[in-house]
Amino acid sequence: MKLSDLSRYNPITIQCHDNPDPDTVASGYALYTYFKSLGKEVSLLYSGRNKIQKPNLRLMLENLEIPLVYEKNPGNLVKDAPEQKLPGLLLTVDCQYGAGNVTKIPAETAAVIDHHQVEIRDLELCEINPGLGSCSTLVWSMLKEEGFWISDSRLGTALYYGLYTDTNQFSEIFNPLDMDMREELPVEKSLIQLFRNSNLSLRDLETAGIALIRYIYNEDYQYAIIRSQPCDPNILGLISDLLLQVAEVHTCVVYNECGEGIKFSVRSCIKEVQASELAAYLAEGIGSGGGHHEKAGGFISQVLYEEEYPTLHTEAFFSERLNNYFDNCRIFVGGKEDMDVWDMHVYRRKCLSYGYVQATDILPAGTPITLRTLEGDKDMRVEPDLVFCIGLKGEVRLEKSEKFDEIYERTEETYRRTGLIRRLVYRPTVRSQLNGRVYYLTDYARVCRIIGDGMVYARELTGRIKLFPTENADTYHSGKQGDFLVAEYNDLKNVSIVERNIFAESFTPQGKGILSRMQNGG
Repeated sequence: MKLSDLSRYNPITIQCHDNPDPDTVASGYALYTYFKSLGKEVSLLYSGRNKIQKPNLRLMLENLEIPLVYEKNPGNLVKDAPEQKLPGLLLTVDCQYGAGNVTKIPAETAAVIDHHQVEIRDLELCEINPGLGSCSTLVWSMLKEEGFWISDSRLGTALYYGLYTDTNQFSEIFNPLDMDMREELPVEKSLIQLFRNSNLSLRDLETAGIALIRYIYNEDYQYAIIRSQPCDPNILGLISDLLLQVAEVHTCVVYNECGEGIKFSVRSCIKEVQASELAAYLAEGIGSGGGHHEKAGGFISQVLYEEEYPTLHTEAFFSERLNNYFDNCRIFVGGKEDMDVWDMHVYRRKCLSYGYVQATDILPAGTPITLRTLEGDKDMRVEPDLVFCIGLKGEVRLEKSEKFDEIYERTEETYRRTGLIRRLVYRPTVRSQLNGRVYYLTDYARVCRIIGDGMVYARELTGRIKLFPTENADTYHSGKQGDFLVAEYNDLKNVSIVERNIFAESFTPQGKGILSRMQNGG
């Protein structure tokens, strides 16, 4: 769904969820501003049992002049309307029409813009992206698609603060679109500081103290779990940070239950556990999670949780998931010795087209840059022989020119003129650390194709694996059941993990690995 699909309606009512937070307010305010610019009759409201009381939200509304109205009895909105339905369009933001965290107002037409897991499935007008850290990011990206650029610092500050609060002060930010919005918005940082310093109450402080008294600790895996009473999500991060300072605790999860689901924070201080990967694992299938290697978080939908675990208490759920995570994950280190390929099969790379960019075509050698991809940010310097290779979804591999030319044939065909760019989940970028300028790799990319026999050994994973590319690597690549462990045919120390769907698109089977190698004199 695009915002242009909604612009044919008039009037338009934008509804935030009950007990609003900064993200739903910011999202609603941005959409209010957009539809107002089109000359629409627009209103912005919320309902529920209580009016907004939190100091940071009241300061946000006042300082950014957000016209959010409280409707204690939304029935008044439709009592004189035809068929007792709200005329025009009702658009719910950061929530889903008919879900438990938003008062349902009968409407002629309803639409949803949200970043949580799908709960309501019978709406035609719906844009939901659970991979984003905030609904503010989703709205921002939809505004950009319509050519609506945000120059008003009040609106920019609102969206920035929506992301800031929904990702625990950016510590749980993981999607590159979230990072892009954070860097592109015009923001009044003095207001963010004002809101931040009015974010916690004395009651929140008491909640944190009580939560720390009671914990679950696993001595074998040195993880701790704490269940908190309902509180501001930032409190979960505060408790997690304190908990991780305990010498015996290497990994921790702090969570609370609210009306619509379970919010949780994850912390790790060991390289064998990336907090972002653990958060995604905990929420897999019933929510979403991510963040940084050390700090992450997520949200679990109450509806999906009850469908999947109808009788399981939340403390038992987190204990079981953490035990499964540690019990059933194998660690593999590449680059040290040849991969044992006796039980692996040989596959041939399909002759697919990819994108490539010689790094020095963008910036001079030696320039410090930040490469932003689906996998996150990587700080590095431009090297004369560095090549960026763009994968099917927008993932980026770094290769030395000599190695790259052994695998790929370079062409002069412009990447943007192919259909490849339409398949990208995210367009990778390079940001110069000298002046902040951003360069899209796809603007400089040309097309390359696999050459030679393109042979690899591969094995489908039957469980979870963590692959450290080298013995001294600080981070790992994770794979799950159904993904593939791949070793280069002529370099068995060069091992990687390929997602199942990408593997099926990229390789064709050739037979049992050891037999093929023996037939070739290996």
